[in-house]
Amino acid sequence: MQWLTEHKLPLGAWMEHFVEWLIANAAGFFDAISMSLEWLIRAMVEGFQWFPPAALIVITAALAWGLHRSLGLVVFVVCALLLILNQGYWQEMLETFVLVLSAAFICVLLGVPLGILAAHKPWVYVLMRPVLDLMQTIPTFVYLIPTLILFGLGVVPGLISTVVFAIAAPIRLTYLGISRVPSELIEAGKAFGATPLKLLFKVELPAALPNITAGVTQCIMLSLSMVVVAALVGADGLGKPVIRALNTVDIAQGFEAGVAIVLVAIILDRICKQPGDKQEV
Repeated sequence: MQWLTEHKLPLGAWMEHFVEWLIANAAGFFDAISMSLEWLIRAMVEGFQWFPPAALIVITAALAWGLHRSLGLVVFVVCALLLILNQGYWQEMLETFVLVLSAAFICVLLGVPLGILAAHKPWVYVLMRPVLDLMQTIPTFVYLIPTLILFGLGVVPGLISTVVFAIAAPIRLTYLGISRVPSELIEAGKAFGATPLKLLFKVELPAALPNITAGVTQCIMLSLSMVVVAALVGADGLGKPVIRALNTVDIAQGFEAGVAIVLVAIILDRICKQPGDKQEV
């Protein structure tokens, strides 16, 4: 056993050399990604800021009513947003919303096709599963370090880390939904002469939609749970006042920012639920 401990595998050194190689050979590529994503996120935040808060509250309430036809949900959404505005965290709430929306969009854009591929090719899921397990269990601060080095200080490393943390949910639940489509439906589609592409869009995806929707909702919640961590590397949003309150031991500010995060989480969760689900506000 002493021999084993004295001959340590240089896993950390290997990763450090790999990151240094990326910096030396692809610094321009990562800089381009960083500038493009940061510009896009800033543009989205400025676009939401163009609307007066009252207009955004009305639009959100109308969206909640249009999706769920729940008066209780509409009242809760309006009251929650008014409370956030009253506490002075409207700007931070918009920045958090844009970060979560961007991360969820990237996760769905990449995760759903990967889940479909894994369901159709079992060997792909065999290779993918340990990677997904690693992404979901490794502490977020561990992969926050290389993203910070590669993309620099700001919102982009927070966005990339959020994507890494949250993308496993849509992959796994899309895989689960597609793989559990009843074989009778598949056989019926084939009997009517459906091509593999039509079979996917007309049979498999509609049957797997509840699982895919659950994956998207879970992805949004996981992305929102990263706002405080993302603030540590310069991302704007509700995580910043939490970090500031932690550094100054400001109980009042920490509680206010924490309540704002909770309210945003509840609003997103209730609105993004599948319309047929029972709403509890």
